[in-house]
Amino acid sequence: MSDTSATAYARLKDRFARIATLNEAAAMLGWDASAMMPPGGGAARGEQLAVLAGVSHAMLVAPEVAGDLAAAGAEGAWGEANLALMRRAHRRATALPADLVEATARANSACEKVWREARPRSDFAAVRPWLEEVVALQRETAAALAGATGLSPYDALMDTYQPGILAADVEPVFAAYEAFLAEALPRAEEVQASRPAPVEPQGPFPVEVQRALGRRLSERAGLDYDHARLDESAHPFCGGTPTDVRITTRYTPEAFGQAMLGILHETGHALYERGLPEAYARQPVGEAAGMAAHESQSLIIEMQASRSDAFLSWLGPELHAAFGGDPAAYAGANLGRLWRRVGRGFIRVEADEITYPAHVILRFRLERALIAGDLRVAELPGAWGEGLQGLLGIIPPDDARGCLQDIHWHDGAFGYFPSYTLGAMAAAQLMQAARIAVPGLDEALGRGDFAPLVGWLRVSIHERGSLLGFQELMTSATGRPLDPSAFMEHLRARYLT
Repeated sequence: MSDTSATAYARLKDRFARIATLNEAAAMLGWDASAMMPPGGGAARGEQLAVLAGVSHAMLVAPEVAGDLAAAGAEGAWGEANLALMRRAHRRATALPADLVEATARANSACEKVWREARPRSDFAAVRPWLEEVVALQRETAAALAGATGLSPYDALMDTYQPGILAADVEPVFAAYEAFLAEALPRAEEVQASRPAPVEPQGPFPVEVQRALGRRLSERAGLDYDHARLDESAHPFCGGTPTDVRITTRYTPEAFGQAMLGILHETGHALYERGLPEAYARQPVGEAAGMAAHESQSLIIEMQASRSDAFLSWLGPELHAAFGGDPAAYAGANLGRLWRRVGRGFIRVEADEITYPAHVILRFRLERALIAGDLRVAELPGAWGEGLQGLLGIIPPDDARGCLQDIHWHDGAFGYFPSYTLGAMAAAQLMQAARIAVPGLDEALGRGDFAPLVGWLRVSIHERGSLLGFQELMTSATGRPLDPSAFMEHLRARYLT
């Protein structure tokens, strides 16, 4: 490699590190807006985020970047992958005008603020004009990205969140799952009805006790609170940066399951961020390998490990010690019946493993239609009810339990939803591989010990960053690309026998 190409690559690394630092600042402002900011700060925060997005975009599309990308060379697999990801980022950024980038950030921030007020009131009319502006800007963004990448507009948005996975890859997977669901859901309901009903633990469950227990559980899973925070938000999420990761949940004194499992879910995301390769911090190759990969890490902790028979047998006494009451309610088998209960519900984040993909399939179809212009925002509530009835046989009684329940579209995240179910499928496949690679894994979970599982994930997933694409990463970790059959095998074993 010549001195010229090495120097060009060094300049690019410095530039991308500075861009990443700006994006970290935006991430912290976004976390604060969801967890800490007073309501009156929304307008100013929207402008702050818009300006940061504009500055970051300007640094990426500056004329000298194209010259450095043309001249640069990098050595080794990590360097070559980093340079390829830089070129990808530049190609996508140069497709987007600066005024569109800033307008999108402003519109997303404004719509999210209105959504937070409209959702509790089930007031779709209040958020509709704001969402219409977000959708219009997303269509404009999608068209611009499509022109630069050769993808369809919706695929160009999907590629933002999970590079290399397109609608044509997802459609047959979702179609196969829909067929599986038609057979599996009635069977699971039948099996469930033949067993004793679970005993509900009796509250109230003080929020302070839940918060302390949730933190202990996340620490047990491996989260280091010298580099993390646990807070509250309307919609649980993981944000921040790899060295300052922020997770949130929501509490209710009437029940503790949603908060505890939400914390464990977000802890899975946080562990991924904390495990990314430090040597490539603030470089594209040092980032997570996409949102399907990210969701696999949250779901392997929450769904695969934390809802396993082994872990629940350990967790029950911990819960009883924290909350008191009838010990039978905290027996591992009873917790399994509570937290693995199958039901046709309206709320995605409360759905069981079998019905959850139906919620994702619905959103995938609706957002594709919105981006294509085949569905108007005004038609969304009706289309939502019709789609959910077709998938699960139920219709939401109001928009709070329908099209207003998720933050994603109101924050401009179109193309994200498929990652949830792809991540669930990947989590099942990874857990299958981990059980083979790590003898005694379930015995460790039975002691409340996540270390063997997380250690395997560190080496197999976290430390790889974006060195590999999603399918290559899955092949490296499990011996084959994403195979939905592992997920269906997991569901059959857990719910149909």
